[in-house]
Amino acid sequence: MAAYFIVDVKVHDPQMYEEYRKQVGATLEKYGGKFLVRGGAFEVIEGEWPLQRLVILEFEDAAQFRRWYDSPEYSKIREIRFRASEARAVMIQGAE
Repeated sequence: MAAYFIVDVKVHDPQMYEEYRKQVGATLEKYGGKFLVRGGAFEVIEGEWPLQRLVILEFEDAAQFRRWYDSPEYSKIREIRFRASEARAVMIQGAE
């Protein structure tokens, strides 16, 4: 069952965040992840949602997501994201 990593990001250091953006793709490719949403325009349809920047990644399953998220390759650049931004993130399993 597919797994999705959904992240609402508030970037406070755009230059540093750009370094993260340049490097994250190679780690995703290695672990079979792909971007479904990477920023972009949005429209709040219901309620209040103080969304800044939304990112949605797709993985084959939750185990593959964990292999990527805990990998040495991603752990190294994840620190760049932590320094350049604040985020709220969830991993959610897709429907069968």
